[in-house]
Amino acid sequence: MSHTEHLLLVEDDSGLRELLQEELEAEGYQVTACASAEEALIPLQQSDIDLLISDLRLPGADGLSLLPPAQALSPAPAVLIITAFGSVQQAVNALQNGADDFLTKPLEIDHFQLTVKRLLENRRLRREVQRYRSIMAVEQFHGIIGQSSSMRRLFQHIRQMASADGPVLIQGESGTGKELVARAVHEESVRSGKPYMVVNCGGIPAELMESEFFGHAAGAYTGARKARAGLFQQAEGGTLMLDEIGEMPLALQAKLLRALQDGNVRPVGSDHEIQLDVRVIAATNRNLAECVEQGSFREDLFYRLETFNLQVPPLRERSDDIHYLADFFLARFNARQQRELKGFSDAALQALLHYAFPGNVRELQNAVERAATFSQGAFIELQNLPERMQSASSSAIDTTLSDPLKAISSSPSLAQLPSLESVQRRYIHQVLDATDGNKRKAADILGITRRTLYRWIE
Repeated sequence: MSHTEHLLLVEDDSGLRELLQEELEAEGYQVTACASAEEALIPLQQSDIDLLISDLRLPGADGLSLLPPAQALSPAPAVLIITAFGSVQQAVNALQNGADDFLTKPLEIDHFQLTVKRLLENRRLRREVQRYRSIMAVEQFHGIIGQSSSMRRLFQHIRQMASADGPVLIQGESGTGKELVARAVHEESVRSGKPYMVVNCGGIPAELMESEFFGHAAGAYTGARKARAGLFQQAEGGTLMLDEIGEMPLALQAKLLRALQDGNVRPVGSDHEIQLDVRVIAATNRNLAECVEQGSFREDLFYRLETFNLQVPPLRERSDDIHYLADFFLARFNARQQRELKGFSDAALQALLHYAFPGNVRELQNAVERAATFSQGAFIELQNLPERMQSASSSAIDTTLSDPLKAISSSPSLAQLPSLESVQRRYIHQVLDATDGNKRKAADILGITRRTLYRWIE
């Protein structure tokens, strides 16, 4: 049987310590053994310990002294206290202070092994629940996922603009989530209980667009046997979201401008105008300022729409969110497909972090769902990702390592070859420079914990 958990065993009885270490290692655990609480503090604080097993009575500080530093770790290890039969009350006190269980001497090895397995499994389950809750908590703003500084600024701007009533222009590349941003503006506003209508300006034939927007009177044209309310009327009191506004014909742009200025619309074939209360949100992946210069978009309409402007950042400019987004999409896939994939291998995660995502969040979502579908193990591996992402990871690693490897290839003698420590130190600093000192992101790229990264830096 093979385990990856790291156990810290603290026992001053050398014979019992060696016996327990031998039994645990035979089960496949990685075991660090110490004879005192003082000696145990170093591996406890510098290693990723999954389970702390400590005798209650030790020379010097007792086993209870290890509870506070253990509980201060993130994630904290499970704790098993071993005590003599006459110290059961002290063991109960240990449970009240944060230990997970205790056993009395003399130990029954089979029972000891079962207790170790149970505590580790409980810890794994707790971490999985915490991870799932943290993933779900990321979807904290009307379905928009993001915790990077640029997204937090966007959320704040949405809240501020939602309280106003003028038009909103949302710009951003395809796949960035402009539709979700528009919905968030509506939901944050006083109009949230009123209609929310969405229309794709590029998906309506030009000859039907005016009728679609403003409605028509009975007999307005052949086949119009009865009057029909347009999108503006249907959205009365609420919000009308015009997606891909850059595709709207110039003739209709003039009528839209008038509707925005005075709130009146005239159905096709009607002699009467209708006064409406509708907030317009427009979205586009095109640069409307360039469209104005090219003559394909009215300048006056552009400035009217730009009363409130929201720019949705592309995913490559908020790479801090990639891990959160990938975990969220994987959790949603697991729920829908009744799978139990646990996450991403280090190589797969690094590939996602290095990839530029020209298709933005939508491309990441599709990649995760595809990788999860073809994954055969507990984790999504690098080979499960699209080839373009695999190659991007290889290129990034080659580029990052180019300086140390260049030093190796250009050294004329063995004496001038850099040491492993030197190459490692330079690589760590390159990753930190590339992440602007973001230690969490650097640790993800390096495939280590932040605690390990701090130790390497020191």
